[in-house]
Amino acid sequence: MNGKLRLGVNIDHVATVRNARGSGYPDPVRAALLAAEAGADGITAHLREDRRHITDDDIARLSAELTVPLNLEMAATGEMLAIALRHRPHAVCIVPEKREERTTEGGLDVAGHFDHLAPMVARLRENGSRVSLFIEPDARQIDAALRLGAPVVEFHTGRYCELAETDRAAELRRIADAAALAAKAGIEPHAGHGLTFDNVIPIAAIPQVMELNIGHFLIGEAIFDGLVPVIRRMRALMDAAR
Repeated sequence: MNGKLRLGVNIDHVATVRNARGSGYPDPVRAALLAAEAGADGITAHLREDRRHITDDDIARLSAELTVPLNLEMAATGEMLAIALRHRPHAVCIVPEKREERTTEGGLDVAGHFDHLAPMVARLRENGSRVSLFIEPDARQIDAALRLGAPVVEFHTGRYCELAETDRAAELRRIADAAALAAKAGIEPHAGHGLTFDNVIPIAAIPQVMELNIGHFLIGEAIFDGLVPVIRRMRALMDAAR
């Protein structure tokens, strides 16, 4: 696989700050538009079942106002499927979701939920959205994604990011091997979760990975340095890795 490594900016936690006060600001749609100006190739937003950050109105506004692709992250539920079918985002990433978790804790068990996911993936694809499955870098999950006909998988990089730098080599190799396996099967590999300025370069350097989705770190750093400079710095690190 060739081409520029894309950056998807997740704007969920702009909405988290907004919702802490129940006000209209900061506006995640404004953040999305600024991110696009700063070099983001797409915007990611996770509409959770409990609406703890992104809301239905945010998705409607993002769908109407964005000039870059929208990647809608969602749980594999009937409610979320109906929302995705109505808005027809460029991409839909199906993720595991538990109400008690602070953030997504791991990859989706595609192999274990194959029969549940199959009609959902088919309907989303028929409706024109590019379907991605958020999974662990594991051959069994890649095979299940292939059998489902998903054109994209996004590898969960949380474990890699949580390890000390001196202990990351094995997990990095696992992600790289999984990316190579997915690409060989004709699936486009993406990666995300927990990526920062300090750990992004080895992941960005994996040649088969075509997109990184990064959110919480960028929004946190923006408090100190501003959203546009932070995204531009991340974009520069990704470009340097290639």
